[in-house]
Amino acid sequence: MDFKTNVGVSETDKIHVHGYNLVDDLMGEITLADMAFLGAKHRKPTENESKMLNAVMVAICEHGFTPSSISTRLTYLGAPEAVQAAVAAGLLGAGSVYLGAMEQVAEMLTKGMEKYGEDTPAEELATRILDERAEQKLQLPGFGHPIHRPVDPRTVKLFKLAKELGFYKKNSEVIEEISRQFNERKGRPITLNAVGAIGAVLADMEFDHRVMKSFAVAARAVGLVAHIVEEIEVGRKESVGQQLFDYVEEHTDYTAKKEAIVE
Repeated sequence: MDFKTNVGVSETDKIHVHGYNLVDDLMGEITLADMAFLGAKHRKPTENESKMLNAVMVAICEHGFTPSSISTRLTYLGAPEAVQAAVAAGLLGAGSVYLGAMEQVAEMLTKGMEKYGEDTPAEELATRILDERAEQKLQLPGFGHPIHRPVDPRTVKLFKLAKELGFYKKNSEVIEEISRQFNERKGRPITLNAVGAIGAVLADMEFDHRVMKSFAVAARAVGLVAHIVEEIEVGRKESVGQQLFDYVEEHTDYTAKKEAIVE
């Protein structure tokens, strides 16, 4: 069998990644986010592309206690010899509710423009997308946040950077118009969260929506390292993982189990 890849090729004294010499062209020359861009686009990012993608990944790298970080801490409690398992557990706890659904946001915007025309004004596109989702009783991705209400500060900064760097285009315009109209329909402010902004901005950067979440997963993997370090620093007895385990043990009702044993 003949397997082929253009991703990475190793020789005795050379390593080539997407056609670049890893040692001479990439190490010390580009960031980890730039490597993610290289993997998705098969070329190095421009200076502005690098700044925008780095900002996106930093924005979702860390967000305190979430299912992903708690999963990491609990897994580390049970398997401190396997840091990779703790990080992996955290990534498995990252989904559309926590960490985000940027791919769904981008897909919604892209399909909306394909269906109703890219030249359709943002206001009309937003109306049609909202109407269609309401008719189909579909949830609107990229909206709502348990803490950041009525404004997600990350969203504000991401759009500001997108405008400065040249990536605030039709998708970003439409998602902000959707936000305005959605709030009007609901009669109250509903947060356009960072994920909503990221889905739009990455779509404006012409990333395939199917790979967008990979950037979020890569960023969160970096953030989860800090949660493991904190567990190490405070010690097993005082760790969050141990406290959570002890709390569950203390508040678990074993009555049914005891009755079953008696019978």
